[in-house]
Amino acid sequence: MQLNTQEGVHTVLQVGSMPPELATRLHREFTVLQLPSVGVERFLEENGSRVTIAVTTGLTGVSGQLMRALPNLDAVISFGVGFETIDICAAEQLGVVVSNTPDVLTDCVADLAVGLLIDCLRGISAADRFVRQGNWINGPYPLGTRVSGKRIGIVGLGRIGLATARRLEAFGPTIAYHSRNRLVEVAYPWYESLIDLASDSDVLIVAVSGGTSTTGLVSREVIAALGSDGYLINVARGTVVDENALVDALAQKQIAGAGLDVYTHEPRVPEALLALDNVVALPHLGSATTETRLDMANLFLMNLRQFIAEGTLTTPVS
Repeated sequence: MQLNTQEGVHTVLQVGSMPPELATRLHREFTVLQLPSVGVERFLEENGSRVTIAVTTGLTGVSGQLMRALPNLDAVISFGVGFETIDICAAEQLGVVVSNTPDVLTDCVADLAVGLLIDCLRGISAADRFVRQGNWINGPYPLGTRVSGKRIGIVGLGRIGLATARRLEAFGPTIAYHSRNRLVEVAYPWYESLIDLASDSDVLIVAVSGGTSTTGLVSREVIAALGSDGYLINVARGTVVDENALVDALAQKQIAGAGLDVYTHEPRVPEALLALDNVVALPHLGSATTETRLDMANLFLMNLRQFIAEGTLTTPVS
């Protein structure tokens, strides 16, 4: 591609915070400006034309408005697999390429999805609290639910959804999925209707990508279709699930429980969820292992180095 800057001269704009170790590596190797939290307009007037690459995270992203304020922007390079916070339409219109860090976090997120499922059905976290609070002396902990042999519905059979399904096969379940289209390369049954999938599932695992196209996909009707013995596991994005409907269903015992790693307004979690013992609530830990975060950082920097050297990306989104 034809770059907007002189060969070998690149100024990187950091949008939002980065993990400390990655920020250190980034600032040590590249010329980096930090987008301030205040005085943004003046900063962009003084520095916007210098910026050729914007770096960010999946949590923060880069808006179309910011892209338009950077006349020589060539690329947005993101740390994270999700890119719904990046205005992809604006990037395409402006000729800005975008990258993320897929694949390297698939295993850890899939591991966590299975862990949440087991915890919810067997009540591991709640049982731990039961023991710590000294309640065991008063009688046994209530019976849990068997994990093996369950009917598992997966919403979104992409990298993470498929990796989760493969792990769960060891438990002898029935696995089916919902996605926009049937995947010819997998043998699991495909449901065109998400409500029908929820109705036929004991556990519904949400692993679909975030963004406007999936906002509220797991609706009040879908949650109701799970039924009073059903469980919801969400390792995707909080926006995919109607959070108010989920809180209502859990409080009224319309579903049996939920395992949640993501929420609509992170890091804020509805107080009503925290009061329920049939909810396992995690602070967005999907990729939060030392090994995966290192792999993500290395891939992020690989994208940045390759773009500066060749004008191409290792893992392009657009």
